[in-house]
Amino acid sequence: MDAARPLPPVRRAALAFIFITVLVDVLAFGLIIPVLPHLLKQFTDGDIAQATVWHGVFATSFMVMQFFFSPVLGALSDHFGRRPVILLSNLGLGVDFLIMALAGTLPWLLFGRILSGITSASFSTANAYIADVTPPEKRAAAFGKIGMAFGLGFTLAPVFGAWLGQIDLRLPFYAAAAMSLANFCYGLFVLPESL
Repeated sequence: MDAARPLPPVRRAALAFIFITVLVDVLAFGLIIPVLPHLLKQFTDGDIAQATVWHGVFATSFMVMQFFFSPVLGALSDHFGRRPVILLSNLGLGVDFLIMALAGTLPWLLFGRILSGITSASFSTANAYIADVTPPEKRAAAFGKIGMAFGLGFTLAPVFGAWLGQIDLRLPFYAAAAMSLANFCYGLFVLPESL
């Protein structure tokens, strides 16, 4: 960013939205950790060995999508702006969780997990947004808050996923979809473009 160019004014609500977005992205990974093995076991008729293989496929697919699409979403946000990429990522994550909640076959569940890896790869865009709107002397604190959201999500998500999974194995997916879609609606009103 050009040092002579003034930083755009940003509301606290926009920074709160970015914090929540990172938190929800981490939930995409953590919320289903305790329920996915049981769901896969159901899909494989109780065959634990086959369910374990599928669990490896799901985990690898998610991480590979994260690896390839984090820089892609970052580049798209440089070209089209941070706001549309972050909002589309939130919307896509909500739709993905609905797909996984309603999936009746393993391929549909895997498709949902792949889509989850793509749409939750918006950390680079969230970090870029923070860098765009935060003065240099406050960036370390802002990035610290993003790190806190990341840690909070990884700590709380499996606990809530297990608790909801005891009620119904699909309930964590519905809860995550509701959070993602609510965050998307919130962002429509509070998130200005940062470029």
